[in-house]
Parts: sequence; structure tokens; C-alpha cells
Amino acid sequence: GAAMPPDRPARPARPELLAPREMPKRRPGSEHGRIALIHAVAHIELNAVDLHWDAVARFAETPLPLGYFDDWVQAADEESKHFNLLSDRLEALGSHYGALPAHEGMWRAAEDTAQDLLARLAVVPMVLEARGLDVTPGMIEIFRKANDAETVAALEIIYAEEVHHVSYGSKWFHFLCGRHDLDPAPVFRDLVRRHFHASLKPPFNEEKRAEAGIPPDFYWPLAEETGSKRG
Repeated sequence: GAAMPPDRPARPARPELLAPREMPKRRPGSEHGRIALIHAVAHIELNAVDLHWDAVARFAETPLPLGYFDDWVQAADEESKHFNLLSDRLEALGSHYGALPAHEGMWRAAEDTAQDLLARLAVVPMVLEARGLDVTPGMIEIFRKANDAETVAALEIIYAEEVHHVSYGSKWFHFLCGRHDLDPAPVFRDLVRRHFHASLKPPFNEEKRAEAGIPPDFYWPLAEETGSKRG
């Protein structure tokens, strides 16, 4: 069947959603700063639940193997687990999801790629979620230094499972490129230039990106373009 999902998912009254430039700076050296960091990641995980279900519903008319839908249902289920892990940590630390403002730009990737499945796969799992592979080891180290073993354990679960989500994106991106006889790397770079409204900046977790099926020739040329513009 076919049904068009809403342009934006339902959201709770809180958190207050702010433009990226209006978000307060986080200082992870303090407990308040670490709570703000957990809150920010929880917000990303909640958006990821909706992004994965949107990938199931919005592109249902595209002829795809059942495995495509199985992968994103599995990913959405794991993202909901991640959100709950982080919500539990916020409550254990005397806070809760919604207590702090959050980034309103998270859904823009879905809106910008609503008409193009290849673009959705390139931008959401292969750029946004791949970025999580780059930054999560540093976050784990912040909480390890703070002797917060419970948050370290939660982030380690998230880190391991996010590799699978990025790999689903890469798998189905390559599948669709093969179907249409397209060269994946240049197509990926072109779609990211057109649909991703930020820059790709190193350092990259090349080992985990490769494990997820994204070789360096996909993203390093984009990072080098950004660097040359700044130069």
C-alpha cells in the first residue's frame, strides 16, 4: 500500500526547539555540561527514530526488497532503545528529556530529501549518522574521565549499533546505484553537495566508516573542498 507520512513528526511540548546559532554552548567539563551533552544526544536519537520510520513509509512505493524495510524497522527499534538509555541517564542525574532546549534543524535533512531516496540514504545514514561514529569515542572519553560508568556503558551500546545503521544506508545506496548503473562515489558526493547544508570536517573515524561500507573516496574530497574554500 501507499500512504504519505506527515511532513513533520509529532513532538512533545518540550524541549523548546532553537535555531542552531541560538543553542547555548556546552561545557562538558562540568556536570551541567555533561547533562547538556546527554540531552543533545537523546534529542538526536529521538529524531533518528522518526527518520528511520519516515524512510519506511515515505518511499513505500519504490520497488525494494523486503530487507530494506526490515533494516530500517530494526534501526528504528534500536534508536528508541538508545533514546530510553539516555533518558534514564538524564533522570538518574536529576534532569529529564525536555528540560533543556534542543536543535530544531535535525528534521531538515528529511525535508530536503523527501522526494529522493538516494539523497535520503546519502545524507541521513551516510553523513549524519556516520558523523556519530566520528564523535562518539570522544564523548565516551569525557564520561569515562568523569567516572560516569553508566553513561559510558550506554554510549558504547549506541556506538556499536550505529555502525549497523550506517551500513544499512551504504548497502541500500549501493543497491540503488547498481540498479540504475550509477558510480556510487561521485553520485554520493553530488547528492551531499546539493542536500547537506553544512560542511564535512575531519577528523573522520575511517576504521568504523569502512566497517560500515563508506570508503574514504566518498567523503574526503568533500572535506578537502571545504578546506580549500576556507583557504
